[in-house]
Amino acid sequence: MAFQRYIYAHTNPITFWSAGLIIVGFLNAWFTKVPYITDTAWIIASVIAAAPIVLRAISALKAKVFSIELLVGIAVIGAFAIGEFEESAIVTFLFLFGSYLEQKTLAKTRGAIQSLTEMAPTTALLVNDAGETEEVDVDDLEEGNVVLVKAGGQVPVDGKVVNGTGYVNESSITGESRPINKANGDGVYSGAMVESGTLQIEATQVGDETTFSKIIELVEEAQDTKSPAEKFIDKFAQYYTPAVLVIAILVYVFSQDLRLAITVLVLGCPGALVIGAPVSNVAGIGNGAKNGILIKGGDVVDSLSKVDTIVFDKTGTLTTGKMDVAGMKQYTTDDSLLGAVAQVEQTSDHPLATAITTHLAGRIAADAPTMTTDTIKGRGMIGHWHDAPLYVGNAALLKDNGIDLSDAQLVDLHNMQDDGQSTVLVGYQGKLAFILGVADTVRTEVPAALAALKRQGIKHLVMLTGDNQATAQAVAESLGIDEVHADLLPADKVTFVKKFQDMGRKVAFVGDGINDSPSLATASVGIAMGGGTDVAIETADVVLMQSSFTALNHAVGLAKKTAANTKENITIAIATVLFLLIGLVYGYIYMASGMFVHEASILVVIFNAMRLIGYHPHVNKPTKQPVQQLATN
Repeated sequence: MAFQRYIYAHTNPITFWSAGLIIVGFLNAWFTKVPYITDTAWIIASVIAAAPIVLRAISALKAKVFSIELLVGIAVIGAFAIGEFEESAIVTFLFLFGSYLEQKTLAKTRGAIQSLTEMAPTTALLVNDAGETEEVDVDDLEEGNVVLVKAGGQVPVDGKVVNGTGYVNESSITGESRPINKANGDGVYSGAMVESGTLQIEATQVGDETTFSKIIELVEEAQDTKSPAEKFIDKFAQYYTPAVLVIAILVYVFSQDLRLAITVLVLGCPGALVIGAPVSNVAGIGNGAKNGILIKGGDVVDSLSKVDTIVFDKTGTLTTGKMDVAGMKQYTTDDSLLGAVAQVEQTSDHPLATAITTHLAGRIAADAPTMTTDTIKGRGMIGHWHDAPLYVGNAALLKDNGIDLSDAQLVDLHNMQDDGQSTVLVGYQGKLAFILGVADTVRTEVPAALAALKRQGIKHLVMLTGDNQATAQAVAESLGIDEVHADLLPADKVTFVKKFQDMGRKVAFVGDGINDSPSLATASVGIAMGGGTDVAIETADVVLMQSSFTALNHAVGLAKKTAANTKENITIAIATVLFLLIGLVYGYIYMASGMFVHEASILVVIFNAMRLIGYHPHVNKPTKQPVQQLATN
């Protein structure tokens, strides 16, 4: 066991010692021609280089696995048996040297996760109760601790700024390299870099619970999650390698040519075929991680590459999610009722309720009693004002409670909706009291990004929303959405996703990752946009840490490029095997040259996959135009 550990630890030096001995053998054969020196050098080179190969083959056999090392090991022993010391030395050296180059180049494909890991801070400046700082290990931090981060330092926790201002670079998490100004109350991520200023940050998540730690864990797991192509090749290799061994035996039995048989063993090594798909996925997932796109494995890459339908939630996805009251119709003289409406809405976290609460906050009386409310799913809320129910919600809520709208009120309602406003109706004492219109802003980059998705091969763009049909249609027409479905409950959105899947479509659902969990989980690929939340990271298949449609275009394009790259690598591997077999039949390929081509093919597929590391889509930037105020879900 100690010998085995020693050999494994010194495999790289052994490789270069072997090369030196091979060179000595050739120099002697060509120039000095001292007896026995050449063969002795090649024999020693073969033995020392074969050691790690044979040991790995034995370890694999103990695990009941027929490995590539087994084929090479048998071939080398066969070469010794027929006195082909030159061939055995060159084959073992090429195999080890090829493995060395593979390790180096594969390390580059995994560079994204390595760079992420290196960004994780290990120490922090803890601010104690006396206001003094002391350096502590990040593992010793607890929620509620306040840490000090100076310019040039890394944020060690997820938290919020409680003192100071500064510009923070969060590119390691979101992929956005532009520094963002942070001040009191602003949230920050662990791993972010403070480029200027000094911040005191109260920890809300520490250690393994920080978003940055979860990203690292997710990417590490994703790079080891296999695509369908990888799973097939792994299963194929289980039978392929022993089949090559059987074929080599049959070749010897029928031809009595040991040299030919051991050449078959070398040529049959499936190295490029086995490594082609994994290296593509590692490079693709690494590219995503570097750009704030978390893809949960090779199977997700494969599924995303086949998507033909993308379903969007509207609020916070197609729109910014930053809403305000844009219009109001009043049908009562009791202005104090608006304060009661604000009290009802402040008990809800719905985006519309938040906008109304902010707009009407000043209307709440200082001595207003506590409001008790009931939530009616898909309808709105009911509060109680002066012993009478106060209805705040949609038209269905009012109708269910005996409040009908007049023709004039219906015209007002439809006009506000046609203007792209989401409407909230207020009913009190059997009558309509107010119509409040809430508007949101469509993201300026969305039209260009949706057009780019079409060019990337997405055939159907669908919007699902709980908003009214008129408002939803206004948004869809402004963006070039193919299909829109409105007035939906969360369960209805899941039903539509299933319906599209039943039609044979490959469906991706894009939402904010907060209230879209059922749809994200149901779709073929769930994509959470701006997903720095636990729910998004756990539920979605793809998490776009930056709330950006450019990132969505990048993710779709990257998946398609990665899938294509995988196919290219498999094609290269199969073509190499065919080339070697043809060369063997016609007598152009021998054991050493076959091993050279085999190792070269492995490097070719690795270098081909490395092209994915620098991939970046070309998406037309949005033209400057007036921002349209549109409704949100």
